[in-house]
Amino acid sequence: MTTIPALGIAEAAQRSGLTPHTLRYYERDGLLLAAVDRDAGGRRRYTERDLEWLAMLAALRATGMPIRDVRRYAALVRGGAGSEAERLALLQDHRDRVQAQLAETARHLDAIDAKVDRYRAQLSS
Repeated sequence: MTTIPALGIAEAAQRSGLTPHTLRYYERDGLLLAAVDRDAGGRRRYTERDLEWLAMLAALRATGMPIRDVRRYAALVRGGAGSEAERLALLQDHRDRVQAQLAETARHLDAIDAKVDRYRAQLSS
């Protein structure tokens, strides 16, 4: 892992793919592992560890994990050792939901593909 210098909010937003508004929201809502460091002028300074955690948050949210579950997961991680079984259960439950959604999406895609094939066949005859 390469160490990067601490990044301001705009740079962190760019690197994470999240907006500055989202970064502030995550911080305000207690979703980060620790308070974001600030420079002498009070500006946020995101570390590599912050960016790694933000990537995990983005993955959880992009796959539909509700904020309450993300908040719970963050609290468990912040709590340290001893909560691994609960963290695992939370992530496995979410993974099961994501897999079910993917299977449903695949079924929908199959239906769309069948219709596309039908129209292509009609138009090529």
